[in-house]
Amino acid sequence: MQADELAARFEQDRAYLRAISHRMLGSLDDAEDAIQRAWLKAARSDLDEITNLTGWFSRVVSRECLDMLRTRRRRGELPLNEDWGTVDPGLAPSAEEEVIRVESVSRALLVVLDRLTPAQRVAYVLHDLFAVPFDEIAVILDRSQAAAKKLASKARRQIGPAPSRSGDVTAVADVELVQAFLNAARDGDLTTLLEVLAPDVVRRAEASLVPGGVANEVRGARAVAEETRLFAPRARVGAVVLLDGAPGVVIAPAGKLRAILRVAIHDGHIAEIDLSTPNHLPDIVITLVE
Repeated sequence: MQADELAARFEQDRAYLRAISHRMLGSLDDAEDAIQRAWLKAARSDLDEITNLTGWFSRVVSRECLDMLRTRRRRGELPLNEDWGTVDPGLAPSAEEEVIRVESVSRALLVVLDRLTPAQRVAYVLHDLFAVPFDEIAVILDRSQAAAKKLASKARRQIGPAPSRSGDVTAVADVELVQAFLNAARDGDLTTLLEVLAPDVVRRAEASLVPGGVANEVRGARAVAEETRLFAPRARVGAVVLLDGAPGVVIAPAGKLRAILRVAIHDGHIAEIDLSTPNHLPDIVITLVE
């Protein structure tokens, strides 16, 4: 195959390869890096005997993603250009966030995927999101087919939703309440915020998650609602999830977990809001809402 023909063929599959690598890595920058590495390998390889080039490209990209995930895990690194750093009350969705929204990639899903092992993440993404057969996944992971199935199954259980809450009318109402709160926070909708908050609601936050001069604790629906409106840009990178089985919110620019918002609900209203960093709650179980 001529170089220009191979390049054209690779470009035909670029969008598909980007979709796979983005879901594996959670970052478009890292995804492009993995695709570039895969292209360099393809350009150096004799592919004349390959009958399924798309499959070959996806295997190489998946292996690159697996290596990058393992390296990231060993070094405790964040994906490229996604260190949240100090909290900025004017934080707004990045261009990458807009792409994520357009592609309908769930921010909550990216958060829970980040809590999987590299092998679990690759197995789950390839099989459950892209319908890749387990015999092919086994080759990518250098595991048996049975082991690949177990990795995907374990990932599925960790991702959720929690089965114990399925069909629970109260649980559904609580999720809807938290979603209404998040929607109102995104829109700066004071009226709805006052409707969903209990009159004596308390908001607590770690000092690192509020700007200087802002109290770590705020009391009363009016005060909490007014403050919440100021953080609309931050709410726009939030998503409703289950936190230890109860509805809450993760703040996750570009799908990267930066803050956890737990709520206590009494009599159909949000009575307590606790905002914490992930480091403060290392063992919290985050699963998807059904």
